[in-house]
Amino acid sequence: MTKAAAKQTTGRLFGVGVGPGDPELLTVKAARIIAAADVVAYPGAEHGRSVARAIAAPHIQPGQIELQLRYPVTTGTTDHPGGYEGALSEFYDACARELAAHLDTGRDVVVLCEGDPFLYGSYMYLHDRLAGRYATEVVPGVTSFSAAAAAAGTPLVRRDDVLTILPGTLPTDVLAARLAATDAAVVMKLGRTFASVRAATDRAELTGRSVYVERASSEHQRVAPLREVAGKVPYMSLLLVPARNPDERGAPAGGRGRVAVVGLGPGDPRWLTPEADAELADAEVLIGYQTYLARVPPRRGQTRYATDNRVEAERAEHALELAAAGARVAVVSSGDPGIFAMATAVLEAADGEARFAHVDLQVIPGLSAMQAAAARAGAPLGHDFCVISLSDQLKPWDVIARRLEAALTADLVLALYNPASRTRREGLERATALLCRHRAPATPVVVARAVGSEDESVHITSLSELDPSTVDMRTLLIVGSSTTRVSSTHHQRVYTPRRYPA
Repeated sequence: MTKAAAKQTTGRLFGVGVGPGDPELLTVKAARIIAAADVVAYPGAEHGRSVARAIAAPHIQPGQIELQLRYPVTTGTTDHPGGYEGALSEFYDACARELAAHLDTGRDVVVLCEGDPFLYGSYMYLHDRLAGRYATEVVPGVTSFSAAAAAAGTPLVRRDDVLTILPGTLPTDVLAARLAATDAAVVMKLGRTFASVRAATDRAELTGRSVYVERASSEHQRVAPLREVAGKVPYMSLLLVPARNPDERGAPAGGRGRVAVVGLGPGDPRWLTPEADAELADAEVLIGYQTYLARVPPRRGQTRYATDNRVEAERAEHALELAAAGARVAVVSSGDPGIFAMATAVLEAADGEARFAHVDLQVIPGLSAMQAAAARAGAPLGHDFCVISLSDQLKPWDVIARRLEAALTADLVLALYNPASRTRREGLERATALLCRHRAPATPVVVARAVGSEDESVHITSLSELDPSTVDMRTLLIVGSSTTRVSSTHHQRVYTPRRYPA
């Protein structure tokens, strides 16, 4: 119960959840408080009927004051100058004044709310307006999706599964992305949004797993697979997208398998995209360099193959062979898989191999290390730039040198991957000598190490002050062009102007 800075002579405000529809799902506490109140208020549409009032009817007593809070509009169409939001805001202001008049006389007021008051409940808007002025208590109610899951006989989440509750009013593309990025979901507020919600589940490839529930727990309840529902649906309906049961995963059946090369981003879990997260969750098999694979939380029912970083070709072929047998395989890659990473290895292994022709190959992008490093430093890649790996493991040094010379001559900002390792230091020394021949000593250099991890360090120095001994394989270097500068007002911020001098 919240304490308001009001005199004890004022009444108390109760927000009471009455559950999804079945009067027997009303809690004992809710029934007691409703019966004891002086005033019982409830929302209702223009036609005058109130679902919340019907649920609570057995507990409303003779002599209680009843207030129906009749919505002025129930869709987005209104002549109010402030539009739909303006009409509702004005409505809740008026309702709050009416309730406050009763509270000020010392009457206890109950506001009934379908489902739970704080889950898309109408009561919360009155709570916002009144809770700071009166003693207030909120009584939770059984949610509509809890009743819907029970009616459908469908468990929603298990163990570490994540449940996401979404409003159907979201744009189709946003809703599809959110659905794809979670283990299980509930989509509420269907009605006029149903066509968009259906399109979103199709886009997320979840229609076959989705269950439609209408008026859960009421005498008019309807439960059906989403694929069987068409046309108009009532507002009091929702969609359940239960998590996949890992125990029901079948062995590869020799059908059309899939290999998705998934970019994890540089290290921070917040940089994993929803698409990548969904692909990892849906995979039967995960394959990757052991350090990168360790960044993916284990899931029950998935098989994991962790390997050394020097066996990219073998790793790619293994993934393709599993997919050729019908498995859904995710090959994990740090950063973006198409930038010096596993996407090329998988495509190379599949190219020209008839046995892999039926495998579905997808590359799921990720935030690249150079993007993360640049953002930490400011905007050094704000103009034209070039990306070069200094590793001579897969190409000779003379090719690296020619490319460096060309990029330096063109006055491009340089993002340098794989600059040095414990056994490979000579390349960085050669590259530094080339840089010094083409760039001024004061040229800004970003030294970004392990960006996104607990070991992250980002330092801005100059070409003349660059210390090669601080550079290793976890470091990415960004070397400025002739126009790159360090900000005079923001310490350790570097940028390359968008406009190049005439």
